[in-house]
Amino acid sequence: MRHRFHSLCPYFAMFPESFAAEWIDSLTAPGDVVLDPFSGRGTTAFQALLMGRRSVACDVNDVAFCLTKAKTNAPKLFALRRRITQLERQFDSGAYRPRVEENGEFFRHAFAPRTLEQLLYLRDVVKWRESNVDAMIAALILGSLHGEIDASQTYLSNQMPRTISTKPAYSVRYWKQHGLTPPDRDVFRVLRDRAAFRYESDPPKGKALVFHKDMRELPRLRNKLPGHIRAAITSPPYFDVTNFEEDQWLRLWLLGGPPYPTRNRVSRDDRHTYEQSYWSFIADMWRSLGTVLSPKAHVIIRIGSTRVDAGHLERALTACSRFSERRVRHLSTSVSALRHRQTDAFRPGSKGIGIEADCHYRFDD
Repeated sequence: MRHRFHSLCPYFAMFPESFAAEWIDSLTAPGDVVLDPFSGRGTTAFQALLMGRRSVACDVNDVAFCLTKAKTNAPKLFALRRRITQLERQFDSGAYRPRVEENGEFFRHAFAPRTLEQLLYLRDVVKWRESNVDAMIAALILGSLHGEIDASQTYLSNQMPRTISTKPAYSVRYWKQHGLTPPDRDVFRVLRDRAAFRYESDPPKGKALVFHKDMRELPRLRNKLPGHIRAAITSPPYFDVTNFEEDQWLRLWLLGGPPYPTRNRVSRDDRHTYEQSYWSFIADMWRSLGTVLSPKAHVIIRIGSTRVDAGHLERALTACSRFSERRVRHLSTSVSALRHRQTDAFRPGSKGIGIEADCHYRFDD
């Protein structure tokens, strides 16, 4: 049965746990350390724990860090429930009611007044960076923050995709055209329901080491690593495919970001549109991996693009491996052509991901 933490918060351009599980099983043994320098929603790190490995994860993005930390350092359910009750008791609706009108047209159309009051309060008081309990609370909200209006009462917003946050002007225009109003949701009730659902699967016994850092900083963190890293299994941002920061702006807002989409505020590597800058970024990844991975370590990289073919991806990725300053052997590549996937659902006419390649390397020193 699939662990219920895996689907905690879906978003665009994520790989399935089966991808991580197959490589973890074939390349590592229980107790080995597995690294993901672009942790995303924490799939590799969490799957490694489920399979009895130790894991290290790194991501500069707030949403990715919060989700990875919540999954891989999950609190006990009783502690989570106690904290939700504490937050609910301390909530003062009157203190947040005036702020509902201050948040602009998008937020007034996106959330019912009571729901927005509670979200504004939780945005202020939940300490997701410092507390594992609060990280799980924030992650549960992120997973329910926006989605379809349905009978399950899972999502807090007016009609939106589950995977991305649509732009404010487009959203308001769409809601008005279709006569849609936001559902009146009690965030605390949704939190309790989602906690009960997710914890139907027991959290793994181990904990991951999760860094809220750019992957280039990993060499400076070597002394904090739990041991020799046997494998890195990761997926860096694809070449000119999606802008995570822009697509996840509403979730970033919940974690303290601005109330509108941004670019290059969190990271300048979110979406590269020029090949030279993209492969320079990938070269930096190899430099970091070359510094922290153990001898004979394996590297699995899932990479994609809409603009270049699989052969070009493989050749450029392999060429960049020389920046690790170690001997790297390319062992295999498998390629998938992905058409009419994910992007078409929320961006009519978008090309989506054209090619996805899984490349296997090994350090031979």
